[in-house]
Parts: sequence; C-alpha cells; structure tokens
Amino acid sequence: MPTRFTPMMRDFLQKESSGGLLLFAAAALAIILANSGLAAFYTALWEQPAQVRVGALNIDKPLLLWVNDGLMALFFFLIGLEVKREILVGELSSLDKAGLPIVAAIGGMAIPALTFLFINQGSPENMSGWAIPAATDIAFALGILALLGNRVPAALKVLLLAIAIIDDIGAIAIIALFYTDQLSVLSLGLAGAGLAILVILNRRGVTAITPYALIGLIIWVCVLKSGVHATLAGVAVALAIPLTGKAGHSPLKTLEHSLHPWIAFAVLPIFAFANAGVSLSGIGFADLLAPLPLGIAAGLFIGKQIGVFGFAWVAVKTGIAKLPASLSWRQIYGLSCITGVGFTMSLFIGTLAFDSPAQIDAVKLGVLTGSLLSGLVGVLILMMSGRRSAATLDAPKVSA
Repeated sequence: MPTRFTPMMRDFLQKESSGGLLLFAAAALAIILANSGLAAFYTALWEQPAQVRVGALNIDKPLLLWVNDGLMALFFFLIGLEVKREILVGELSSLDKAGLPIVAAIGGMAIPALTFLFINQGSPENMSGWAIPAATDIAFALGILALLGNRVPAALKVLLLAIAIIDDIGAIAIIALFYTDQLSVLSLGLAGAGLAILVILNRRGVTAITPYALIGLIIWVCVLKSGVHATLAGVAVALAIPLTGKAGHSPLKTLEHSLHPWIAFAVLPIFAFANAGVSLSGIGFADLLAPLPLGIAAGLFIGKQIGVFGFAWVAVKTGIAKLPASLSWRQIYGLSCITGVGFTMSLFIGTLAFDSPAQIDAVKLGVLTGSLLSGLVGVLILMMSGRRSAATLDAPKVSA
C-alpha cells in the first residue's frame, strides 16, 4: 500500500473527513429534535407528501422517501464513480494493492452478518436485517481519523478508504440481490435499454456530461418503477461514464470532483438528519438487549473487529497479502474498530429491511450504539498507538 496521497486522493480525504464531522452534527441535531418539544414537527416534516407528475407518469412519495430514493441515488452514483476509478487506475487496480483490503473487507462483512444472525436466531421477524451491521460509513470513519491528525499515518487512511469502498461494493450487491420487491419487466427493460445507450455513447467517445445526465435521469425513473431499489440506478449509470476523453480530459474524474462537495456537505447530512432521529424516551438498558438492536450493535462493534482484524491477520500470515511497512498490528486493530462505524449505509439498509416503525427505531438504536462504541474504542487505540510511535521516534539513539 502506498503512503503518499495523489492530489485527487488528498482532495477526497479532506472532503470526506470534513463531511463526516457535518454528518455527525446533522445526526446529533436529529436526535435532539426527536427528543424535544419539536418532535412532532420533526416527524411531520418527513411525512409531508411531494408529487411530480408528467403526463401519465406520477411519482408521489413522502419527503423521507425522496431523500432515501432520490438524493441517495446521487450518493450511490458517486460511489459507482469511485469504484470504477479505483478498479481501473487506483488502489484496487492490481492484486498486489488490493489483496489486504479485499480480504479484510470480506471478513468485515461476513462476521458482522453472522453475529447478527446468531443473536437473532430466535427472532425470525428480524432476520431480514442481517446485512445492516455489514456496512462501513466512509465519511464518518475518515472524519474520525481526521480528528486524530498526525497520529494516523497516511497508509492507514488509504487502507481504510480501500476497505470501505470494497465494503460499499458488497452493500450494493446485497441491496440488488436481497432487498428487491416484485419486479416490473417493462420498467427493467426500459432501464436496460437506457444503459445500453449509455454504453454506446461511451464506446463512441462521447464525453459531454449532458446526454449521460438526461438518460441517467430516465434510467432512475425506470428503476424506481421496476421494484429494484432506485439507488442502484446511480451505480449503473456511473459505471457507463467514460474514464478518459480527448486531450487527457476525464469525464469521470470531473464528475467525481464536482459532485463530491455536494454529497459530503449536503446529501449525506440531509440523509442523516432525516433518518437518525430516534426518540429515547422510555428506552432503558433492557431495550438495547433486545435481539434486533443488540444484533446490530454487536455486529458493528464486535463483528467488525473480529472480521477485519482477523481476516487481515490471516491474509498476512499466510502470504496472501502484505502488511504496509509503516503500519503496526495495533494500528490495524484500531482501524478494524473504526470500520464498525456503520451509520449512513447501515441506516439505509435498515430502511430497506423493515417497514415497522418500531423495528426501524430499534435499527437506529442499534446502529447508533454500535457506531458510537466502535468510534470511541478505535480512537483510544489509535491515540495510544500514536503516542507509542512518537515515543519511539523521540527516544535518544545510543551509539555503540
């Protein structure tokens, strides 16, 4: 793993880190409002209906679903751009670079899911939430590392970024395979035709953004009506955006650079504000021990540690991957705790897994608890690692 940042990666990390802090503030504000005299206003705000009608086409949803189906499609579009770039020219472009984060991410998805299933084995009504603790929130995680400053080496940030991107690929696949309603063949066919047109545009060297944007909007509407979750349209359209164009111009990188501030500082905070509000009134320790929130919290806090750290250790010891020379196993363990900050993606999967308000509140409780514990323990471990490294560097050298 390299220890130097490219200009684009540095820009990415800075925006994600700052956006993570704003994300935290938005979530905190949502929780405060949900537990104040403005709770009824907060709930009513997201239940407000909003309608778009064009001829026979009618999209009528509450404001909350416009956020979750519409704005989050832009978030998934950005993820698709990042994934394509990383696979073609980035940290996932070769097995030598990708070995450690791929194995660690697989463990970080599998073990939390198994932890959830084990705890909820006697609660079949909760089993559809198995994927909730498998996710990592890139913005939140990088925001936490930003707070630690120089205590965190560059290689650790790059490794976390690679693990989180692979994690997102897994989450996208899970949503497509396991959280899909009854399908409309006509709508899917129209979406497929739209994607085929985008691929043709790509192959013919069309680099103007406008046709991709217009056809992408049509694809989003078709996917929304198809029964497949609309956010997946964002990923599919992103994969059709050309990486290279004339005179070295990259439409993909241009879009990524332009969208990133909007996603980091607007879309994700709005999503957090809309979805994080949970009433804590009457909630006691016994509520946290209920199977659903406990399975999520344990999956994020315990499952992520075991999965990421354990799989990474096995990969290095068996020669499948190499540990970056600048990193210690203590730092890898701290990173494995930080990956337990699921938040955005975990809450999003929770909205797909359950319809019951009581279950969704339990999801929020589990996600917030597991993410908070993971973040706190990860910060403590990395702070101790940073002090130890500093002490080693500052120790006087004794010549023979």
